[in-house]
Amino acid sequence: MKKYKFIDLFAGCGGLEDGFLQTKKFDCVASVEWLKPQVNTLRKRLEKKWKIKDVKEKVLYFDIQRENELFSGWDDKEFGKSKGLDEIVKTKKGIDIIIGGPPCQAYSVAGRVRDKNGMHDDYRNYLFEHYINIVNRYKPKMFIFENVPGILSAKPKGVDIVSEITKSFKKIGYSISNILKEIAVINALDYSVPQNRKRVIILGIKMENKNEEEIQEKIKQFYSEILPKYKTTKKYTVGDAIGDLSHFIPIWDEENRKERISYLSEKKENLNWHKPRYHNLRDMKIYQMLAHDIEIGKNEYVDSKKIVKIYEEYVGSKSPIHRYHVLRKDEPSTTIIAHLHKDGNRFIHYDSKQARTITPREAARLQSFDDDFEFLGNQGSVYQMIGNAVPPKLAKAIGNAVFEMMEKLFEEDNNG
Repeated sequence: MKKYKFIDLFAGCGGLEDGFLQTKKFDCVASVEWLKPQVNTLRKRLEKKWKIKDVKEKVLYFDIQRENELFSGWDDKEFGKSKGLDEIVKTKKGIDIIIGGPPCQAYSVAGRVRDKNGMHDDYRNYLFEHYINIVNRYKPKMFIFENVPGILSAKPKGVDIVSEITKSFKKIGYSISNILKEIAVINALDYSVPQNRKRVIILGIKMENKNEEEIQEKIKQFYSEILPKYKTTKKYTVGDAIGDLSHFIPIWDEENRKERISYLSEKKENLNWHKPRYHNLRDMKIYQMLAHDIEIGKNEYVDSKKIVKIYEEYVGSKSPIHRYHVLRKDEPSTTIIAHLHKDGNRFIHYDSKQARTITPREAARLQSFDDDFEFLGNQGSVYQMIGNAVPPKLAKAIGNAVFEMMEKLFEEDNNG
């Protein structure tokens, strides 16, 4: 079976890439990422799981904004050495697909609410331009551009991002759906991920000699017929995902918390990053109270106004948004986000006896990462890379659908 070759841009720790590789229908030519813990994690995954030997050459640790060097190679104090993408792609005799998505914080509705300037001045608004330039340089048959739904409404300084992206791709000979808002928002929950996680998946097809109407029909078919084939009927819950993991016992005695350890494990479990972060006693009491309220069916604190009041009473400061949320055992998780690296208050474990937020490994399970996926870095960077990742199970479904679409396109070209 022919395997299609791809480049992964803004690769992070490799969630999207891992899903594509799980299909066994693709080979990764190169990945580009500029955060070192994510690079180390991806390299280890490719080497250990996928038995790829030249991971240091394939996973490029570099700033994608420095395009000329990215293409031709660099020798840099911070980023080390590489022969660059041009040489790698030339050696592999071209590529078929480019996948990836620029950092989404600047398009996130929540991010715009938090930022005093509504993220208008954030440089990440325009990182998509580098994605487009790389597509233009290597001319793949197809690309997958992943992002948050907020991109559909993002207008930094009055510029409609989707219109800009559409025009930019058209200019270099690619077509994307002209009804993105109607068909391109995909929920990971429908693809075996135990989480409500809506994402925009933009499929782009090289126009070549095809007319626009013909390509629009093919793109519509991808969203309405091909990708939905990989949906699952079962909706997985938080309990399904993390219910079998070992429990933790809170340390309520201040004397025994001197090592900044606030929990003891009920049993030894050799599982990468299944350990809670440190919490102070005040926060632990809040977590226990909120989880217990749901356990006994009282549901006194599910109202956002009451949760805001709890924050004011216990923390002593005001907040315009409610900062606590208990994950429900029998429901899918809310969207796992990169903000987890700052605090886990919106991801409180459903078991009140544990009085804690979720561990990195629990977050990874809610993102559908396999237990043998090893995350490297400190606790903050691990939470961040997990929250930013594309869930591998969603990625696998997208990969299967992309393969099917590629086969159709090649068959038509050969028959034409």
